[in-house]
Amino acid sequence: MTTDPDATPDEPLPFFRSRWVDVPESIVDVADRGLPLGFRAAGVHAGIKPSGNHDVALLTCDAPDAVSAARFTRSGTAAPPVLVTRETSRLEALRTVVVTSGNANAGTGRDGFAVARQVRSAAAEATGVDEDRVAVAATGVIGVPLPMDVVPRGIAAAAGVLAADGDDDFRQGIETTDLFPKTATVRVALSGGEVTLYAVAKGAGMIQPSFATMLCFIATDAALDPRTADLLLGVTVKRSFDRITVDGQLSTSDTAVLIASGASGVRVVPESEDEQRFGLALDALLRQLALLIVADGEGARRIGRVVVKGPDGPACERVARQIGNSPLVKTALYGGDPNWGRIVQAVGAVLPGPRLTPVGVRIAGVEVCRDGQEVVFDRPALEVLVQGREVDYEVTLGSATDDAGRPAQFANETEVYFSDLGHEYVTLNAEYTT
Repeated sequence: MTTDPDATPDEPLPFFRSRWVDVPESIVDVADRGLPLGFRAAGVHAGIKPSGNHDVALLTCDAPDAVSAARFTRSGTAAPPVLVTRETSRLEALRTVVVTSGNANAGTGRDGFAVARQVRSAAAEATGVDEDRVAVAATGVIGVPLPMDVVPRGIAAAAGVLAADGDDDFRQGIETTDLFPKTATVRVALSGGEVTLYAVAKGAGMIQPSFATMLCFIATDAALDPRTADLLLGVTVKRSFDRITVDGQLSTSDTAVLIASGASGVRVVPESEDEQRFGLALDALLRQLALLIVADGEGARRIGRVVVKGPDGPACERVARQIGNSPLVKTALYGGDPNWGRIVQAVGAVLPGPRLTPVGVRIAGVEVCRDGQEVVFDRPALEVLVQGREVDYEVTLGSATDDAGRPAQFANETEVYFSDLGHEYVTLNAEYTT
């Protein structure tokens, strides 16, 4: 496991490090991480991964009245663990999460469903939790049967070492091609006292809005109502994992689960200032995790943020995603090349035509194109700006001025975060199953 390329042994990076994340004053980053009250976790090597790295992970909540919420991939070929857990989460609040990594148990047909249920049953028995309160997740190679000669033993072994400080082992147990950890623990100051929020994610490739190729598990010792938990998770996922892309490939296995133990004794009252504070903390946490997934983008050097403004909301959404997924735009980002023509080309690919569309483009805050034509700009200075780790793009669909000659005001705006595309991505994915 290597580390974030921007980190150094003497000065590890703070978790909140993107200028695109607004960090509320009410939260404090906990440097030594750890789990909230009422949770234990573990990760072990069972034998799925030939590398010997952890490949079975457990996270369990000891509170019998825990509350949960979950979101899943929109893929039409969703993996059996996703379908089993989606059905389970509609019936009861989840208390335990079991994850196998190195094998997605996807593309495995009816046998895959039976295996997912066997994994759920083994985790329920090992943790003493009812089966209908266990979430199953898997990540890794598609189309290969999960080796059930080793998984149940791995689950039992993980249950035997569950601990309040087992978060790092759990994190290792859910990762596949990740190059660096994506996890944080924060404390949030509420009117009734302080609560803790822990989140861990994995993901680096097969990332596409709707949402990404990722797993994310969130634990808190705040006391949440079921509707509050579902509302907050839904809103924050839409603003984070639903806004990122690495390669435009939608996963079969995306899963995000939030579990609240209530062990702090601090209740988040619906529609209160505390709900807003808690929601802002969760939003910042998930947005930074999403950006770390993009930054990990299997060989990525840089990440981009494209904001598209225009009169038509659906058109803005289509254009933003087309730009974020364009190989030409992504390779230009990789090379630090402010080639705005590639952006205009991507815009035209999803707008009706042929027509003369007035498109405006800014790169790193520098206007390079207005109403479909290049404007005078300092190219050498811009080439320096696009060498940074985070590069901004802004695109407008429509004339830059209104009928009175004033700067145009656009009714709709959307954003997508995306990674570049370079040699390392091809190498890694060409050799993934070997």
